[in-house]
Amino acid sequence: MYRRLAFIRQLKLLLLRMVRLRATPNDIAKGFALGIFVGMTPLMGFHMLIAVFLALLLRENKIAAAVGVWITNPLTAPFIYALQYESGRLLLGYERARLPAVLTFESLRTLGWEVLAPMTVGSLLYGLVLALVAYMVMLQIVPFFKDLRIARWPRRPRRPR
Repeated sequence: MYRRLAFIRQLKLLLLRMVRLRATPNDIAKGFALGIFVGMTPLMGFHMLIAVFLALLLRENKIAAAVGVWITNPLTAPFIYALQYESGRLLLGYERARLPAVLTFESLRTLGWEVLAPMTVGSLLYGLVLALVAYMVMLQIVPFFKDLRIARWPRRPRRPR
């Protein structure tokens, strides 16, 4: 029955890959925190590339950074970006952006800055806070998972030929 649930198997394999990284808990936690920070930026579609590039530059764990980016996924992105926009808008003292009556390139460019500036400020705020929390949590969780022994996936009996 569980063989049909490929999604569960993929989650288990991803957990095993994270657990079996040959790095210290501090290195994994720093890479994951970097991924969380990059994942909170409003650069949808480029998160993974930016996180791995920064992990290469900063000599952090690339796999952990790539996994951390998935905090922003298609299910969570609308909520995260809305929260970032509202927080940034309040911090900057902006009014809520409204769609222009006539859609021209100039009006869309102006609207873009009215939305992008508050989102950037909000993403920096939430990115720093969540990266710090993720770092501290991963420092505690990684040693536990490294000691955990996960049972092998049961195999089907072979049929005689």
